[in-house]
Amino acid sequence: MTATTAAPRPIAARESSPDRLTVVGVSGSTHAPSRTTALVTAIVDTIAARTPATTHVVEVDAVGPALAAARGRDALPPIAEDALTRIETADLLVVASPVYRASYTGLFKHLFDFVDQHALVDTPVLLAATGGSDRHGLMIDHQLRPLFSFFRSLTLPGGIYAADRDFTNYTVSAPELRERIDRTVDGALALVTRGPLEVRSAYF
Repeated sequence: MTATTAAPRPIAARESSPDRLTVVGVSGSTHAPSRTTALVTAIVDTIAARTPATTHVVEVDAVGPALAAARGRDALPPIAEDALTRIETADLLVVASPVYRASYTGLFKHLFDFVDQHALVDTPVLLAATGGSDRHGLMIDHQLRPLFSFFRSLTLPGGIYAADRDFTNYTVSAPELRERIDRTVDGALALVTRGPLEVRSAYF
């Protein structure tokens, strides 16, 4: 008996406008209110303040219950499928997780386990994280960056790490963090919106 291979699931096409970015934030926090969600929202809002953009923030604490009972993507309810489609069709992703046991949360990883492995190829991704102190800042490079390397995404240089002291009542309050957000977003947009590279002759 010959084994058959299921046809790959079609990947939704990006519906981006040449004059407007589709920016999707993903917060890996498992509760609300959340400093991580506040950080993602602040980054996404800063991007939208600098360039025309359509924005949306996916919160895994809201989507998580819809993921729990599904063994495959075809069994996901609409709220989860909508979140995945938004992630897969974004022009720019902003992803963040609270540091949990030296890594991202399990729900954050579970959400991306359902993302098509080919859907994020060449998608720019701005990485961020939150934690109780500065000691956890390297999680961005040691955990998040390898995850999106698997997807062959374009992880943007740098990242934004925020500690508990940078927030007041679950809102970004530290001037230093706001400056880091501004600086990182400016650098990211310079790469994302600069257009095709100039083709130069090999002869000088």
